[in-house]
Amino acid sequence: MFVSENLAVNEKGNLTIGGVDTIELAKTYKTPLYVMDEGLIRQHCRSFKESIDKYYNGRGLVCYASKAFCCKQMCRIMNEEGIGLDVVSQGELYTAINAGFPTANICFHGNNKTDDELTLALAHGVGRIIVDNIYELHRLDELAQKLHKKPNIMFRIKPGIDAHTHDFVKTGQIDSKFGFALETGEAMEAVKEAVALENVNLSGLHCHIGSQIFDIDPFVLAAEVMLDFIAKIKSELGYEIKELNLGGGFGIKYTNDDSPVPYDRYMEKVSEAVKAKCKAYDMELPYILIEPGRSIAAPAGITLYTVGGVKNIPNIRTYVSIDGGMGDNPRYALYKSKYDIVCANKAGEPKTETVTVAGKCCESGDLIGEGMPVQKLEVGDTLAVLATGAYNYSMASNYNRIPRPAVVMVHHGKHKLVIKRESLDDIIRNDL
Repeated sequence: MFVSENLAVNEKGNLTIGGVDTIELAKTYKTPLYVMDEGLIRQHCRSFKESIDKYYNGRGLVCYASKAFCCKQMCRIMNEEGIGLDVVSQGELYTAINAGFPTANICFHGNNKTDDELTLALAHGVGRIIVDNIYELHRLDELAQKLHKKPNIMFRIKPGIDAHTHDFVKTGQIDSKFGFALETGEAMEAVKEAVALENVNLSGLHCHIGSQIFDIDPFVLAAEVMLDFIAKIKSELGYEIKELNLGGGFGIKYTNDDSPVPYDRYMEKVSEAVKAKCKAYDMELPYILIEPGRSIAAPAGITLYTVGGVKNIPNIRTYVSIDGGMGDNPRYALYKSKYDIVCANKAGEPKTETVTVAGKCCESGDLIGEGMPVQKLEVGDTLAVLATGAYNYSMASNYNRIPRPAVVMVHHGKHKLVIKRESLDDIIRNDL
């Protein structure tokens, strides 16, 4: 019935998440409200970890892509589940450090890391710094020398794979701001330079071909391309690459039109390709890293809103206005991303209406979705937008000076606040 397995309808006809009544959550914490199911987050972590242990003989690390949703509690959960972190900014790294996360299990990404970011990473012993360009390589070498450090680095490689995804979230093709291209020879030149430097250790290679991918074949092909390059490095330079980070991008079910492949199937098919290539080249199997983000967080989250108005324009459409919008979920405005919605206090009733959900921002493009099936909505109803655990809070803004919502986690039938709702004083805190 629902796109996520943790959602159900209770005896009151209300939507529940992780066994907790969403209407009670809305009353307790007010709306808009992000709700995350900690149990489902942990279940997804264990699924990925079990797969990588199974198919790579325990020689691998799952790193949660924290850009999907980052807070101290998420960092604590990942640490407890034996999951590493993929961070992409000083803020994400600082959050992990303050949560007590072991920095040796952190991969630090970014196509334009500042000296401050690199210095913080070096000072705290980040396990792997993914170098994105030749300028960063040399700046990192200089900073490492000054701080008497020798970090492990990986090069981000563009494998040239078309993942058939949205143009804005394609990152594996040659025309991308990320990484080194194979076709032009720049990737090999970078490897040669890194091997010659004294203050960095080239431990591995990284690739990421995109996001919300439902096909296995692009992942398999990317792995094969990367193993070919590792073999070429060994053949031409006599240098062995010990680690291979295959990135993330696994698709999830946002609506019933989506048909994601079970994550274990991804892992199995890709591992077969990796092992076959290593056997063909007579190479040792590299230590494998993957970076799921959306697939861990998105299905575990929903956002609750209160309906403030229902405007029917005859023969055109029906607008349903909510007390949130593009400030707390900009994905429809950015990508036309589709969601499923439910009237949380009428969740057991059939969906008989088709509506456009409009936010409260002073912007005509402030929509959560158009042509969305839902139960008959009235002012005061609680509307739930499903599968919002990734790229909603993390992309939220204070547009129109609207405070960002709170985040609540539910677990074992209980709920707790993990991020406070912003106040009006928070909005003006940095004003002079």
